[in-house]
Amino acid sequence: MGLQSHKVVFTGKAGTYFGIWIVNLLLTILTIGIYSAWAKVRTQRYLYQNTSIDGRPFDYHATGLQILIGRLIVVAGFVAFSLLSAVPLLGVLLGVGLIFLIPWLFNRSLTFNARVTSFSGLRFNFEGDYWRAFRVYILYPFLSLFTLYLAFPFVARAIRGYVVSGHRFGTARFAFESGIGPFYKAFLLAGVWAVGVALVALAILIPIIGPVEPGAFGPAAEPSPAKLLPGLIPLIILIVAVLPAGFIYQAFIRNAVFAGSTLEGGHAFASDIAPLRLVWIGVTNALAVVASLGLLLPWTRIRMIAYLADHTHIAVNGSLDTFTAAETERVGAIGDAYADIEGIDVGLPV
Repeated sequence: MGLQSHKVVFTGKAGTYFGIWIVNLLLTILTIGIYSAWAKVRTQRYLYQNTSIDGRPFDYHATGLQILIGRLIVVAGFVAFSLLSAVPLLGVLLGVGLIFLIPWLFNRSLTFNARVTSFSGLRFNFEGDYWRAFRVYILYPFLSLFTLYLAFPFVARAIRGYVVSGHRFGTARFAFESGIGPFYKAFLLAGVWAVGVALVALAILIPIIGPVEPGAFGPAAEPSPAKLLPGLIPLIILIVAVLPAGFIYQAFIRNAVFAGSTLEGGHAFASDIAPLRLVWIGVTNALAVVASLGLLLPWTRIRMIAYLADHTHIAVNGSLDTFTAAETERVGAIGDAYADIEGIDVGLPV
């Protein structure tokens, strides 16, 4: 039958999401943060259930209690670490122990988030390896320091490869294979943008500012736009140089990761994000959030998700109905060992 291409479809609406977001925010404030766990569940379920491929939606199965327990464990661990670190020798030992704990935490978070996610009724899973996680999250970033981070693209590729290849859908495993070229392209273009635009911005702003007069920023100084400009330079650089560079990097990396990812059975993925378009959406989103004092945050999130979904594709080898039916049968035959969602959410951004 050959490959059948399907686009990811997102049908979420900013107005509906704003209603969920504002209720979540108010209840989180009233409960001193406790409701934030249930707020995450409501948010994720809305976003997942409005994301589909060929009419088949994703879903999110975590409970607020699971997420709350995970967060309480993290808070308790942080408090214990802070108190025990008051003892110098114990603080050093705990610091070393934390380094070795990080790979386990990342694996735990990846496993939880995969197991609470489903597509067309089939769950995802993640099978991590502690020592491989230690290499990609701890050892490789440390070693790249000695190259002045010029080897960072190798670290980025190793991390993405670990995450993608550790996942499976039903019983089908994901795989990742990519050359280093796309990762260096993302790294260099983002760096060139950040440094180049920052230098141009400084070259324009410094003559405008001129020499700073003594007492210009003292308590008796009269406020004026010209005198405020030097203090705004970091913000200007952030908006025109650093923030766009981050979105340029994200666009190229996303496209590369999707191009290098496959799913067992001959299924492939594609992302055709336009870097400058992503920069425009990201920067205007940031400005909209600031200008609205946060009230436009739901609109900006829906806008970004909709753009990413519209430029994400899956090429199914054969029929999607046949593939999902076969995976459902295989999972049923071996038993769904994680139907009860083992594990907790440790809240790491993975």
